[in-house]
Amino acid sequence: MSSISIICIAFIIGYAFIALESITKINKAAIAILMCVVCWTLLALCHEGMGLSGFELGESIERNLGEAGTTLFFLMGAMTIVEIVDQHGGFNWVRGALKSKTKRSLLWKIAFMTAILSAVLDNLTTSIVMIMILHKLVHDKYDRLWYASCVIIAANAGGAFSPIGDVTTIMLWNGKMITALGVIQEIIIPSFLAFIVPTAVIQFRLSGDLPQVTDKREGTISEITKLQRKLIFALGVGGLCCVPVFHTLTELPAFVGILGVLGILWCVTEVIYRKKEEHDPMAKRVTNLLSRIDMSTIMFFLGILMAVATLSEIGVLAAVGEWLDETVGNDYLVTGAIGILSSIVDNVPLVAGAMKMYAIDPASVNFAVDGIFWQLLAYCAGVGGSMLIIGSAAGVVVMGLEHISFGWYMKNITWIAFMGYLAGMLCYWVEKTYLF
Repeated sequence: MSSISIICIAFIIGYAFIALESITKINKAAIAILMCVVCWTLLALCHEGMGLSGFELGESIERNLGEAGTTLFFLMGAMTIVEIVDQHGGFNWVRGALKSKTKRSLLWKIAFMTAILSAVLDNLTTSIVMIMILHKLVHDKYDRLWYASCVIIAANAGGAFSPIGDVTTIMLWNGKMITALGVIQEIIIPSFLAFIVPTAVIQFRLSGDLPQVTDKREGTISEITKLQRKLIFALGVGGLCCVPVFHTLTELPAFVGILGVLGILWCVTEVIYRKKEEHDPMAKRVTNLLSRIDMSTIMFFLGILMAVATLSEIGVLAAVGEWLDETVGNDYLVTGAIGILSSIVDNVPLVAGAMKMYAIDPASVNFAVDGIFWQLLAYCAGVGGSMLIIGSAAGVVVMGLEHISFGWYMKNITWIAFMGYLAGMLCYWVEKTYLF
Protein backbone atom coordinates (compact mmCIF):
# COMPACT_ATOMS: atom_id res chain seq x y z
CA MET A 1 0.00 0.00 0.00
CA SER A 2 1.38 3.43 -0.99
CA SER A 3 2.10 6.23 1.46
CA ILE A 4 -0.58 8.42 -0.14
CA SER A 5 -3.19 5.68 0.40
CA ILE A 6 -2.23 5.36 4.09
CA ILE A 7 -2.62 9.11 4.66
CA CYS A 8 -5.99 9.12 2.87
CA ILE A 9 -7.22 6.17 4.95
CA ALA A 10 -6.16 7.95 8.16
CA PHE A 11 -8.06 11.03 7.05
CA ILE A 12 -11.19 9.04 6.14
CA ILE A 13 -11.18 7.20 9.49
CA GLY A 14 -10.85 10.51 11.35
CA TYR A 15 -13.57 12.08 9.23
CA ALA A 16 -15.89 9.15 9.97
CA PHE A 17 -15.39 9.61 13.72
CA ILE A 18 -16.18 13.32 13.37
CA ALA A 19 -19.39 12.56 11.46
CA LEU A 20 -20.39 9.95 14.10
CA GLU A 21 -19.74 12.21 17.09
CA SER A 22 -23.31 11.73 18.37
CA ILE A 23 -22.73 7.96 18.49
CA THR A 24 -19.12 7.76 19.69
CA LYS A 25 -19.59 10.59 22.24
CA ILE A 26 -16.04 11.76 21.49
CA ASN A 27 -15.73 15.49 20.93
CA LYS A 28 -15.03 16.19 17.26
CA ALA A 29 -12.33 18.72 18.22
CA ALA A 30 -10.29 15.95 19.84
CA ILE A 31 -10.63 13.78 16.72
CA ALA A 32 -9.74 16.66 14.39
CA ILE A 33 -6.57 17.50 16.34
CA LEU A 34 -5.53 13.85 16.45
CA MET A 35 -6.28 13.41 12.74
CA CYS A 36 -4.13 16.46 11.97
CA VAL A 37 -1.17 15.10 13.95
CA VAL A 38 -1.47 11.60 12.46
CA CYS A 39 -1.68 12.86 8.87
CA TRP A 40 1.29 15.20 9.22
CA THR A 41 3.32 12.54 11.06
CA LEU A 42 2.69 10.04 8.27
CA LEU A 43 3.68 12.68 5.73
CA ALA A 44 6.88 13.42 7.69
CA LEU A 45 7.80 9.71 7.78
CA CYS A 46 7.15 9.25 4.06
CA HIS A 47 8.06 12.65 2.63
CA GLU A 48 11.30 11.51 0.99
CA GLY A 49 9.44 8.93 -1.07
CA MET A 50 7.12 11.70 -2.29
CA GLY A 51 9.97 13.88 -3.46
CA LEU A 52 9.82 16.35 -0.56
CA SER A 53 12.82 17.43 1.52
CA GLY A 54 12.64 18.07 5.24
CA PHE A 55 13.03 21.81 4.60
CA GLU A 56 10.13 21.83 2.12
CA LEU A 57 7.95 19.95 4.61
CA GLY A 58 8.66 22.54 7.30
CA GLU A 59 7.86 25.35 4.87
CA SER A 60 4.56 23.73 3.90
CA ILE A 61 3.49 23.42 7.56
CA GLU A 62 4.27 27.10 8.21
CA ARG A 63 2.47 28.18 5.04
CA ASN A 64 -0.68 26.17 5.77
CA LEU A 65 -0.67 27.19 9.43
CA GLY A 66 -0.50 30.82 8.35
CA GLU A 67 -3.49 30.35 6.05
CA ALA A 68 -5.49 28.62 8.79
CA GLY A 69 -4.45 31.25 11.33
CA THR A 70 -6.16 34.08 9.43
CA THR A 71 -9.49 32.26 9.81
CA LEU A 72 -8.89 31.22 13.42
CA PHE A 73 -7.93 34.71 14.64
CA PHE A 74 -10.93 36.16 12.80
CA LEU A 75 -13.25 33.70 14.55
CA MET A 76 -11.76 34.25 18.00
CA GLY A 77 -12.00 38.01 17.63
CA ALA A 78 -15.57 37.91 16.32
CA MET A 79 -16.71 35.48 19.03
CA THR A 80 -15.22 37.71 21.74
CA ILE A 81 -16.88 40.84 20.34
CA VAL A 82 -20.29 39.13 20.21
CA GLU A 83 -19.83 37.83 23.77
CA ILE A 84 -19.03 41.35 25.03
CA VAL A 85 -22.14 42.81 23.35
CA ASP A 86 -24.36 39.97 24.58
CA GLN A 87 -23.13 40.16 28.18
CA HIS A 88 -23.96 43.86 28.26
CA GLY A 89 -27.54 43.30 27.09
CA GLY A 90 -26.94 44.57 23.58
CA PHE A 91 -29.39 42.12 22.02
CA ASN A 92 -32.32 42.89 24.34
CA TRP A 93 -33.85 45.15 21.70
CA VAL A 94 -34.26 42.13 19.40
CA ARG A 95 -36.85 40.61 21.72
CA GLY A 96 -38.84 43.83 21.80
CA ALA A 97 -38.82 44.04 18.00
CA LEU A 98 -40.16 40.48 17.68
CA LYS A 99 -43.27 40.85 19.82
CA SER A 100 -46.31 39.85 17.74
CA LYS A 101 -50.01 39.13 18.09
CA THR A 102 -50.26 36.15 15.73
CA LYS A 103 -48.09 33.06 15.41
CA ARG A 104 -47.54 33.56 11.69
CA SER A 105 -46.45 37.18 12.00
CA LEU A 106 -43.94 36.11 14.67
CA LEU A 107 -42.63 33.39 12.33
CA TRP A 108 -41.92 35.89 9.56
CA LYS A 109 -40.33 38.36 11.94
CA ILE A 110 -38.10 35.63 13.34
CA ALA A 111 -37.09 34.47 9.85
CA PHE A 112 -36.03 37.91 8.62
CA MET A 113 -34.46 38.98 11.92
CA THR A 114 -32.45 35.74 12.10
CA ALA A 115 -31.19 36.08 8.52
CA ILE A 116 -30.15 39.71 9.01
CA LEU A 117 -28.43 39.08 12.35
CA SER A 118 -26.70 36.00 10.95
CA ALA A 119 -25.19 38.08 8.15
CA VAL A 120 -23.82 40.60 10.65
CA LEU A 121 -22.80 38.22 13.44
CA ASP A 122 -22.62 34.51 12.58
CA ASN A 123 -25.17 31.71 12.29
CA LEU A 124 -24.12 29.95 15.49
CA THR A 125 -24.34 33.00 17.75
CA THR A 126 -27.54 34.20 16.08
CA SER A 127 -29.20 30.82 16.62
CA ILE A 128 -28.39 30.88 20.34
CA VAL A 129 -29.72 34.44 20.71
CA MET A 130 -32.94 33.67 18.81
CA ILE A 131 -33.69 30.45 20.71
CA MET A 132 -33.22 32.24 24.01
CA ILE A 133 -35.68 34.89 22.84
CA LEU A 134 -38.15 32.23 21.64
CA HIS A 135 -38.19 30.71 25.11
CA LYS A 136 -39.49 34.05 26.37
CA LEU A 137 -42.07 34.55 23.61
CA VAL A 138 -43.40 31.04 22.88
CA HIS A 139 -44.23 28.59 25.66
CA ASP A 140 -45.90 25.90 23.54
CA LYS A 141 -43.28 23.19 22.93
CA TYR A 142 -44.81 21.94 19.64
CA ASP A 143 -45.00 25.44 18.15
CA ARG A 144 -41.45 26.16 19.24
CA LEU A 145 -40.19 23.18 17.21
CA TRP A 146 -41.38 24.88 14.02
CA TYR A 147 -40.02 28.27 15.03
CA ALA A 148 -36.67 26.70 15.95
CA SER A 149 -36.50 24.90 12.59
CA CYS A 150 -37.11 28.22 10.85
CA VAL A 151 -34.26 29.72 12.88
CA ILE A 152 -31.87 27.02 11.61
CA ILE A 153 -32.82 27.57 7.97
CA ALA A 154 -32.76 31.39 8.17
CA ALA A 155 -29.47 31.48 10.13
CA ASN A 156 -27.68 29.33 7.55
CA ALA A 157 -29.19 31.27 4.62
CA GLY A 158 -28.30 34.63 6.17
CA GLY A 159 -24.72 33.59 6.77
CA ALA A 160 -24.25 32.45 3.16
CA PHE A 161 -24.44 35.89 1.53
CA SER A 162 -22.22 37.68 4.04
CA PRO A 163 -18.40 37.48 4.08
CA ILE A 164 -18.52 37.32 7.90
CA GLY A 165 -21.75 35.34 8.38
CA ASP A 166 -20.43 31.78 8.20
CA VAL A 167 -17.11 30.03 8.73
CA THR A 168 -17.10 28.85 5.11
CA THR A 169 -17.66 32.34 3.69
CA ILE A 170 -14.95 33.65 6.02
CA MET A 171 -12.61 30.98 4.63
CA LEU A 172 -13.44 31.86 1.01
CA TRP A 173 -13.12 35.59 1.73
CA ASN A 174 -9.79 35.19 3.51
CA GLY A 175 -8.63 32.99 0.63
CA LYS A 176 -9.53 35.81 -1.81
CA MET A 177 -11.90 33.53 -3.74
CA ILE A 178 -14.77 35.98 -3.16
CA THR A 179 -15.06 39.68 -2.35
CA ALA A 180 -17.45 41.20 0.17
CA LEU A 181 -19.33 43.25 -2.43
CA GLY A 182 -19.45 40.42 -4.95
CA VAL A 183 -20.92 37.77 -2.64
CA ILE A 184 -23.46 40.19 -1.15
CA GLN A 185 -24.59 41.49 -4.52
CA GLU A 186 -25.05 38.12 -6.23
CA ILE A 187 -25.90 35.74 -3.39
CA ILE A 188 -28.26 37.86 -1.28
CA ILE A 189 -31.40 37.19 -3.34
CA PRO A 190 -30.81 33.40 -3.65
CA SER A 191 -30.09 33.28 0.09
CA PHE A 192 -33.30 35.14 0.93
CA LEU A 193 -35.27 32.75 -1.26
CA ALA A 194 -33.61 29.84 0.55
CA PHE A 195 -35.41 30.81 3.78
CA ILE A 196 -38.48 32.63 2.41
CA VAL A 197 -39.74 29.54 0.55
CA PRO A 198 -39.43 27.25 3.62
CA THR A 199 -40.98 29.91 5.88
CA ALA A 200 -43.94 30.18 3.51
CA VAL A 201 -44.47 26.41 3.88
CA ILE A 202 -43.88 26.29 7.65
CA GLN A 203 -46.43 29.05 8.30
CA PHE A 204 -49.26 26.64 7.47
CA ARG A 205 -48.24 24.59 10.51
CA LEU A 206 -49.00 27.57 12.74
CA SER A 207 -52.31 29.36 13.17
CA GLY A 208 -54.13 31.57 15.64
CA ASP A 209 -53.06 34.26 18.04
CA LEU A 210 -49.96 34.10 20.16
CA PRO A 211 -50.54 34.12 23.94
CA GLN A 212 -49.00 37.25 25.38
CA VAL A 213 -46.23 36.50 27.85
CA THR A 214 -45.33 38.95 30.59
CA ASP A 215 -41.61 39.12 31.27
CA LYS A 216 -41.04 39.63 34.99
CA ARG A 217 -37.27 39.76 34.74
CA GLU A 218 -35.86 42.65 36.73
CA GLY A 219 -32.68 44.58 36.76
CA THR A 220 -30.05 45.12 34.12
CA ILE A 221 -27.29 42.96 32.80
CA SER A 222 -24.64 44.93 34.63
CA GLU A 223 -24.25 48.21 36.48
CA ILE A 224 -23.75 50.43 33.46
CA THR A 225 -25.94 53.17 32.04
CA LYS A 226 -28.27 52.79 29.08
CA LEU A 227 -26.03 55.11 27.05
CA GLN A 228 -22.96 52.98 27.81
CA ARG A 229 -24.84 49.83 26.77
CA LYS A 230 -25.80 51.45 23.47
CA LEU A 231 -22.20 52.54 22.95
CA ILE A 232 -20.93 48.98 23.43
CA PHE A 233 -23.56 47.67 21.01
CA ALA A 234 -22.75 50.31 18.39
CA LEU A 235 -19.00 49.71 18.63
CA GLY A 236 -19.34 45.92 18.55
CA VAL A 237 -21.94 45.35 15.85
CA GLY A 238 -21.02 48.50 13.92
CA GLY A 239 -17.38 47.45 13.99
CA LEU A 240 -18.22 44.01 12.63
CA CYS A 241 -20.12 45.62 9.76
CA CYS A 242 -17.14 47.85 8.96
CA VAL A 243 -14.60 44.99 8.75
CA PRO A 244 -15.31 44.28 5.03
CA VAL A 245 -14.82 47.99 4.29
CA PHE A 246 -11.53 48.00 6.22
CA HIS A 247 -10.38 44.92 4.30
CA THR A 248 -11.25 46.50 0.95
CA LEU A 249 -9.55 49.82 1.70
CA THR A 250 -6.35 48.48 3.26
CA GLU A 251 -6.10 45.02 1.62
CA LEU A 252 -4.98 43.73 5.01
CA PRO A 253 -6.32 40.34 6.17
CA ALA A 254 -9.83 40.61 7.65
CA PHE A 255 -8.66 39.38 11.06
CA VAL A 256 -6.63 42.60 11.46
CA GLY A 257 -9.86 44.60 11.25
CA ILE A 258 -11.57 42.27 13.72
CA LEU A 259 -8.70 42.63 16.20
CA GLY A 260 -8.89 46.41 15.75
CA VAL A 261 -12.58 46.41 16.69
CA LEU A 262 -11.86 44.13 19.65
CA GLY A 263 -9.06 46.41 20.83
CA ILE A 264 -11.31 49.49 20.72
CA LEU A 265 -14.14 47.68 22.52
CA TRP A 266 -11.72 46.35 25.12
CA CYS A 267 -10.35 49.82 25.86
CA VAL A 268 -13.85 51.31 26.11
CA THR A 269 -15.04 48.67 28.60
CA GLU A 270 -11.89 49.12 30.67
CA VAL A 271 -12.66 52.86 30.90
CA ILE A 272 -16.27 52.13 31.88
CA TYR A 273 -15.17 49.78 34.69
CA ARG A 274 -12.07 51.69 35.76
CA LYS A 275 -13.55 52.55 39.18
CA LYS A 276 -14.65 48.98 39.96
CA GLU A 277 -12.64 46.28 41.65
CA GLU A 278 -10.77 43.88 39.36
CA HIS A 279 -12.90 40.87 40.40
CA ASP A 280 -16.26 42.66 40.77
CA PRO A 281 -18.84 40.20 39.26
CA MET A 282 -20.90 43.10 37.90
CA ALA A 283 -17.94 44.35 35.88
CA LYS A 284 -18.06 42.49 32.58
CA ARG A 285 -14.38 42.90 31.78
CA VAL A 286 -13.03 41.35 28.59
CA THR A 287 -10.39 39.44 30.56
CA ASN A 288 -13.21 37.58 32.32
CA LEU A 289 -15.30 37.08 29.18
CA LEU A 290 -12.43 35.47 27.27
CA SER A 291 -12.99 32.29 29.29
CA ARG A 292 -16.47 32.00 27.76
CA ILE A 293 -15.15 31.65 24.21
CA ASP A 294 -15.72 28.18 22.78
CA MET A 295 -12.11 27.09 22.32
CA SER A 296 -13.13 23.54 21.35
CA THR A 297 -14.65 25.01 18.17
CA ILE A 298 -11.42 26.89 17.44
CA MET A 299 -9.37 23.72 17.97
CA PHE A 300 -11.71 21.78 15.69
CA PHE A 301 -11.19 24.26 12.87
CA LEU A 302 -7.42 24.20 13.42
CA GLY A 303 -7.32 20.41 13.28
CA ILE A 304 -9.58 20.00 10.27
CA LEU A 305 -7.94 22.76 8.20
CA MET A 306 -4.44 21.42 8.83
CA ALA A 307 -5.55 17.82 8.14
CA VAL A 308 -7.06 18.86 4.81
CA ALA A 309 -3.79 20.65 4.05
CA THR A 310 -1.94 17.31 4.08
CA LEU A 311 -4.21 16.02 1.31
CA SER A 312 -3.36 19.13 -0.68
CA GLU A 313 0.37 18.65 -0.14
CA ILE A 314 0.33 15.07 -1.47
CA GLY A 315 -1.71 16.10 -4.54
CA VAL A 316 -4.92 14.20 -3.74
CA LEU A 317 -7.23 17.21 -3.84
CA ALA A 318 -5.85 18.43 -7.17
CA ALA A 319 -6.41 14.95 -8.62
CA VAL A 320 -10.01 14.90 -7.34
CA GLY A 321 -10.60 18.31 -8.88
CA GLU A 322 -9.34 17.14 -12.27
CA TRP A 323 -11.53 14.03 -12.03
CA LEU A 324 -14.62 16.13 -11.31
CA ASP A 325 -13.85 18.41 -14.25
CA GLU A 326 -13.56 15.43 -16.59
CA THR A 327 -16.53 13.39 -15.35
CA VAL A 328 -19.03 16.05 -14.25
CA GLY A 329 -17.80 19.34 -15.67
CA ASN A 330 -20.80 21.33 -14.39
CA ASP A 331 -20.27 23.79 -11.53
CA TYR A 332 -23.91 23.69 -10.49
CA LEU A 333 -23.83 19.89 -10.12
CA VAL A 334 -20.47 19.85 -8.30
CA THR A 335 -21.32 22.59 -5.81
CA GLY A 336 -24.89 21.28 -5.48
CA ALA A 337 -23.50 17.90 -4.45
CA ILE A 338 -21.13 19.59 -1.99
CA GLY A 339 -24.13 21.38 -0.48
CA ILE A 340 -26.05 18.14 -0.01
CA LEU A 341 -22.96 16.49 1.49
CA SER A 342 -22.63 19.39 3.92
CA SER A 343 -25.93 18.32 5.49
CA ILE A 344 -24.37 14.97 6.34
CA VAL A 345 -20.83 15.97 7.27
CA ASP A 346 -19.29 19.24 8.42
CA ASN A 347 -19.10 21.92 5.71
CA VAL A 348 -15.74 23.27 6.93
CA PRO A 349 -13.61 20.37 5.61
CA LEU A 350 -15.72 20.21 2.43
CA VAL A 351 -15.05 23.85 1.62
CA ALA A 352 -11.41 23.58 2.72
CA GLY A 353 -11.02 20.62 0.36
CA ALA A 354 -12.70 22.43 -2.54
CA MET A 355 -10.44 25.44 -2.02
CA LYS A 356 -7.41 23.17 -2.30
CA MET A 357 -8.80 21.32 -5.34
CA TYR A 358 -9.02 24.36 -7.55
CA ALA A 359 -6.85 27.42 -8.02
CA ILE A 360 -7.96 30.98 -8.72
CA ASP A 361 -7.85 31.52 -12.48
CA PRO A 362 -8.40 35.16 -13.56
CA ALA A 363 -9.00 33.99 -17.15
CA SER A 364 -11.86 31.68 -16.14
CA VAL A 365 -15.44 32.82 -15.57
CA ASN A 366 -15.92 29.95 -13.13
CA PHE A 367 -12.70 30.17 -11.08
CA ALA A 368 -11.82 33.86 -11.17
CA VAL A 369 -12.33 35.92 -8.00
CA ASP A 370 -16.13 36.03 -7.50
CA GLY A 371 -16.42 33.34 -10.16
CA ILE A 372 -19.48 31.12 -10.45
CA PHE A 373 -17.86 28.17 -8.67
CA TRP A 374 -16.72 30.15 -5.62
CA GLN A 375 -20.00 32.00 -5.17
CA LEU A 376 -22.01 28.80 -5.58
CA LEU A 377 -19.72 27.10 -3.09
CA ALA A 378 -20.44 29.85 -0.54
CA TYR A 379 -24.18 29.47 -1.09
CA CYS A 380 -24.39 25.68 -1.26
CA ALA A 381 -22.09 24.91 1.66
CA GLY A 382 -23.93 27.41 3.86
CA VAL A 383 -27.55 26.71 2.91
CA GLY A 384 -27.14 22.95 2.29
CA GLY A 385 -26.42 22.33 5.96
CA SER A 386 -30.08 23.09 6.78
CA MET A 387 -31.34 19.88 5.19
CA LEU A 388 -30.39 17.80 8.23
CA ILE A 389 -30.30 19.07 11.79
CA ILE A 390 -26.72 17.81 12.23
CA GLY A 391 -25.57 19.52 9.02
CA SER A 392 -24.61 22.87 10.53
CA ALA A 393 -23.38 24.41 13.75
CA ALA A 394 -26.68 26.27 14.01
CA GLY A 395 -28.62 23.00 13.70
CA VAL A 396 -26.54 21.20 16.29
CA VAL A 397 -26.87 23.96 18.89
CA VAL A 398 -30.64 24.30 18.33
CA MET A 399 -30.95 20.52 18.52
CA GLY A 400 -29.40 20.66 21.97
CA LEU A 401 -31.32 23.70 23.21
CA GLU A 402 -34.75 22.56 22.00
CA HIS A 403 -34.21 18.77 22.15
CA ILE A 404 -35.32 18.31 18.54
CA SER A 405 -34.89 14.73 17.42
CA PHE A 406 -33.03 13.85 14.23
CA GLY A 407 -36.03 11.85 13.01
CA TRP A 408 -38.60 14.61 13.56
CA TYR A 409 -36.48 17.14 11.70
CA MET A 410 -35.80 14.79 8.80
CA LYS A 411 -39.47 13.89 8.45
CA ASN A 412 -40.89 17.41 8.71
CA ILE A 413 -38.17 19.88 7.70
CA THR A 414 -35.66 18.22 5.34
CA TRP A 415 -37.89 18.39 2.26
CA ILE A 416 -38.89 21.97 3.07
CA ALA A 417 -35.26 23.07 3.41
CA PHE A 418 -34.44 21.26 0.16
CA MET A 419 -37.14 23.27 -1.67
CA GLY A 420 -35.53 26.50 -0.49
CA TYR A 421 -32.08 25.20 -1.45
CA LEU A 422 -33.19 24.48 -5.04
CA ALA A 423 -35.09 27.78 -5.29
CA GLY A 424 -31.93 29.70 -4.42
CA MET A 425 -29.80 27.78 -6.91
CA LEU A 426 -32.36 28.39 -9.65
CA CYS A 427 -32.40 32.09 -8.80
CA TYR A 428 -28.59 32.25 -9.01
CA TRP A 429 -28.67 30.51 -12.41
CA VAL A 430 -31.16 33.12 -13.67
CA GLU A 431 -28.96 35.91 -12.34
CA LYS A 432 -25.81 34.62 -14.05
CA THR A 433 -27.60 33.74 -17.29
CA TYR A 434 -29.71 36.85 -17.82
CA LEU A 435 -28.61 39.61 -15.44
CA PHE A 436 -24.89 39.61 -14.57
